[in-house]
Amino acid sequence: MKKFLASFCSKLVLSAAVAATFAATAVVPGIAQAAPEEVTYLLPAPPNSPAFAPWVLAQHKGYYADENLKINFIVAKGGVDVAKQIGAGNAVIGGAIGDTPIVVRANGIPVKAIAVLGAGSITMVAANAGENIKSLKDLKGKTVTVMSYTDTTYYAFLGSLKTAGLSKTDLQIQAAGPAGVWQVFTAGKASAFAGVPDWVVNSTDAGAKVELLDNGGFKSMAQAILASDDTIKNKPELLKRLVRATLRGMQDIMKDPKAAANDYVAALPAYKSKEASIEATFEMYRKYVYANQKTLGQIDAARMDSVQKFYVSEGIVTKATPVNELFTNQFVGTAR
Repeated sequence: MKKFLASFCSKLVLSAAVAATFAATAVVPGIAQAAPEEVTYLLPAPPNSPAFAPWVLAQHKGYYADENLKINFIVAKGGVDVAKQIGAGNAVIGGAIGDTPIVVRANGIPVKAIAVLGAGSITMVAANAGENIKSLKDLKGKTVTVMSYTDTTYYAFLGSLKTAGLSKTDLQIQAAGPAGVWQVFTAGKASAFAGVPDWVVNSTDAGAKVELLDNGGFKSMAQAILASDDTIKNKPELLKRLVRATLRGMQDIMKDPKAAANDYVAALPAYKSKEASIEATFEMYRKYVYANQKTLGQIDAARMDSVQKFYVSEGIVTKATPVNELFTNQFVGTAR
């Protein structure tokens, strides 16, 4: 475990503001309680991105501290790596996309999704409003950027294309990295891109005119919280507390994006003067990603099954896993 943490910590590059945000929260004087339980929480990318706002808010506003937890965020090399490290026992919990267990369990990694942050897909397709692209079908022959050819948002984009009768060979798909995916589009070198709401706001802030396309009904999922089978069996109360605190951060964004944006900037002062952009990003998450969950965090079995069938049909995974082995809802809907 020490070797793992040393390896990851050496690669963890965060601003001083982010580091300060993740400092331990002091216990209120006069209240006797056990020392906070320390937990390593793996994230697929640095947390100083609005996509990870629920986690940042849960830390900044003391929601983890309310559960007597001290969280140490460590950055892995994407969601699949998060799952591998959790499956190997190097961390008890981590973040990825709801689709991730489909990919890793097919390879024997014993990890499940234990909550998903929203009923929508985190993958959006944004097109140049000046090119008269009104639907996915209009992307035929166009250049479209994605983050990478192994990222879950890319797979979700392929699923959306399939609903329009298109395949990846019907257009030019360019892997451009997490910044290039929207910067190439903004520079007019691509007609569209597939990515997260953050990048849509980045491109509009940079002057691009964006048309959001319907995803064709493909049911890719939002961000998820992952844990191993072993931790689910042996530390259910810990996972319940971790899920509950994280979902409180998401709930703040849903209730009041403007107030949540102000809290987020207070947590990460590097975003000072960018409150309007953060609020716009939070509005997109509230409208397109977080909305319409009957119970916050609940995973839809039929949706998971539908996504897995696509992954198998496209050869992204070689075999299907029983759906009930991909997720559990036992930790959502638990009030304090």
